[in-house]
Amino acid sequence: MIGVAVAQHLRQFEWMQEFIDRYPGTVAPRGAIEPGIPAWLRWGHLFNIVFMMFIIRAGLQILADHPRLYLNSGSTPGTAWLRLRGPIPADRLDPANPATVWTAKDDSVSLPKWLGIPGVRHTIGLARWWHFTFDCLWLLNGIVFYVLLFGTGQWRRIVPESWEVIPNAASTAVQYLSLDFPVNDGFVAYNGLQLIAYFLTVFVFAPLAFVTGLLQAPAIAARFGLGHGPANRQVARSVHFIVLLWMVFFILVHTVMVFATGLIGNLNHIVFGTNTNSYWALVVYLIAMAVIAALWLWASPFTLRHPRVVQKVGRYAIGWLKGFMEWFHPHANYSEKDISPYFWPNGTPPASQEYQNLRAGGWRDYRLQVGGLVENPREFSYADLLAMAKHEQITQHYCIQGWSGIAKWGGVRVADLLDIVRPLPSARWVVFYSLADGSEPGGGRYYDCHKIEHMRHPMALLAYEMNGDPLSETHGAPLRLRNEVELGFKQVKWIGAIEFVDSFERIGKGQGGYNEDHEFFGYRMPI
Repeated sequence: MIGVAVAQHLRQFEWMQEFIDRYPGTVAPRGAIEPGIPAWLRWGHLFNIVFMMFIIRAGLQILADHPRLYLNSGSTPGTAWLRLRGPIPADRLDPANPATVWTAKDDSVSLPKWLGIPGVRHTIGLARWWHFTFDCLWLLNGIVFYVLLFGTGQWRRIVPESWEVIPNAASTAVQYLSLDFPVNDGFVAYNGLQLIAYFLTVFVFAPLAFVTGLLQAPAIAARFGLGHGPANRQVARSVHFIVLLWMVFFILVHTVMVFATGLIGNLNHIVFGTNTNSYWALVVYLIAMAVIAALWLWASPFTLRHPRVVQKVGRYAIGWLKGFMEWFHPHANYSEKDISPYFWPNGTPPASQEYQNLRAGGWRDYRLQVGGLVENPREFSYADLLAMAKHEQITQHYCIQGWSGIAKWGGVRVADLLDIVRPLPSARWVVFYSLADGSEPGGGRYYDCHKIEHMRHPMALLAYEMNGDPLSETHGAPLRLRNEVELGFKQVKWIGAIEFVDSFERIGKGQGGYNEDHEFFGYRMPI
């Protein structure tokens, strides 16, 4: 209301009237271009609406699993510039007390089913299948859009070709705010404000969405050393969220202006590509909106009713792309000054008396069983592991929930164990079994599977130290895995046994890991 009052007041001045006369709003494109909106653009516009709907809803669900945004790479509690829940209880920040420590899973929040997909707490695995699948469709739609945009000359409709776009945009803003709208000539050319908004959306914010999505991948960071600095994951998450805000703002304003500046004419532009006033365009629009609304209401109930279907469809749709990203070999090593002051805990330590006895005995009686498809099955004591060649690396941990942290890990290369047990040629997967049970009641022992090729990499580590000290109970003592191209839930803690197998289809529910079985994650998780 204040903006309306100010704009109406400004239009009473002669200088403002002269300014609007000189810059009425629309800047004619310099090159020849046919009026109207071509069919490929109209169809792309429709697909974009559907894809963006699922991307935004699933993205909000992902954010809800770690509802804090930071700029520092370590996700340090108390440093979030935006949080969607209250502060962490001060008495629950001590990782040395695993019984009461505030875990990352404690920190997640729920969303209503009409907003998030699927709208239930701790369903990030399902949300990611929706998000990434429709990301790929949106990206494909965008590539086709870019090719046709420049191939047909339609780029002139949304790319400013002179600095006159700025005063014309200012003039348009005053006219809109004063409620005395400029002439709607969108069938021929957009006004300055529309031009800038479309340009920013198509050529700035859309590419930013893609780039900042990739920057959140552990495989990318581990390959290019982006764990800290201005391109670290938390900066990428923050910019990704700002892109979301812009897209939502653009969609809302765009929709309001379609209604406010001549609904029937605008609908004819985008539905039929004609500069007419046929009410059939309204009919088609209402049908399309009804279908989109039905899809909106259907998504969450379908996901909760058929989670394994969502997982399998997502895996077939984008699993190959995740597999491609696993080709990035990790080599990023950071300095001691990059180590995070706080490393978020997650998971529940083993509750068995056996584990308590092992811990009380300083791991003297701990035995790591290594077997399966190997020539030389072995049992390694804790002392045996300590006696092997020790390797250290300072790397970044990327949790699926969104937080990250850099730590110094010390331990035994998995490749050194492979040299001792000598896997058979038929061994394709390495299964790490935890001493802890998973989070699902009756779900059994936690485990996860990794490609044997990953385990031969020098940075694949069985860590028994963290930041120069023996692993704490909270962070996986006596032994945890480091595979730097994968997300954190695959870095099995409290390891009790290792098995080499040709397939994981007969282990657990056959999905490649405990969270893959019960929370519908993917067994490939380089992003």
